[in-house]
Amino acid sequence: MANGDEAADQRRAVMRLMLGYMASHALGAAARTGLVDLIGDGRRSAEDLAGDLGLPQQSASRLMRALAALGLLTEEEPGRFGVSGTGALLRSDHPDSVRGMVRMFTDPAMMRAWEGIDESLRTGETSFDRMFGTDFFSHLGTDPELSALFNTAMSQGTRSVADALPARYEFASAAAVMDIGGGDGTLIAAVLGANPGMRGTVFDTAEGAAQAPERLEEAGVADRCTVAAGDFFEGVPAGADVYLLKSIVHDWDDRRAATILSHVRAVVPDHGRLLIVEPVLPATVPPEGFSGLYLTDLNMLVNVGGRERTRDDFDALCAASGFAVSDVVPLAAGFSAIEAVPV
Repeated sequence: MANGDEAADQRRAVMRLMLGYMASHALGAAARTGLVDLIGDGRRSAEDLAGDLGLPQQSASRLMRALAALGLLTEEEPGRFGVSGTGALLRSDHPDSVRGMVRMFTDPAMMRAWEGIDESLRTGETSFDRMFGTDFFSHLGTDPELSALFNTAMSQGTRSVADALPARYEFASAAAVMDIGGGDGTLIAAVLGANPGMRGTVFDTAEGAAQAPERLEEAGVADRCTVAAGDFFEGVPAGADVYLLKSIVHDWDDRRAATILSHVRAVVPDHGRLLIVEPVLPATVPPEGFSGLYLTDLNMLVNVGGRERTRDDFDALCAASGFAVSDVVPLAAGFSAIEAVPV
């Protein structure tokens, strides 16, 4: 049995977890209102900001105090708030902004399904489908604004991997790379930027790739990268040496993931490679493990029906699709590049 101090620490830890959903909602409110953009580099009071936020002064003050307690704002003098280094990541113009990610992951489209986690755990079925009457990606297809927000969130979540992948994985022998489910092209733009002789293709649904031409133009690689619309459950275009899938396989159960990989296997050349960029769960949860990986795994269950996988899981999935895992290269933010070759 824990002593008094240990017991108190343990209780506080449980309380922090219990109140975590409240922090998420407060964070989401800050992102949706643009509060951090409005404060900027200076100090502002709730009285100053209430009109800009469209909130009563008391409500603005309560939100700002809560955000200060969470470490996102600072209150160096009573009633006047600034933005902390952490909170600055909610600025729209911050180079590492995660405002889009926060807005997406705190949107009802992502959060409501968690209310059905008990049923999903019992049945293995995705609670999103039951609550919304369709699957997550079909729902995105009916809401252009939400789809654009999702694309922004995925782009923001890809930046650290886009910085790491070209430096840590050797692409030099490839003439062409295809990013399957490549979204707005953030990842392939980084790969092409580091490999001037390479050509590329972003392959995604029309909605998923809607922002890709602009992003590729901004990155200066539009002359070497095409955008192709299609459905990877129907097939994958030929013509690449490396087929890249980031944060795609984990969205699907083993059967549907194997379908995607089998379509890649049908077109990949004998010398080609499959590159899956995703977290690789350790065989056992380490004592100081990153809880986000395991919460994401549960998010896959309740929202999209997929899962995070261990190295053994990737070995089995690739083997079922005509590939063999040849290397696993750690990247950034918990992601790895899982290289597989056709067999």
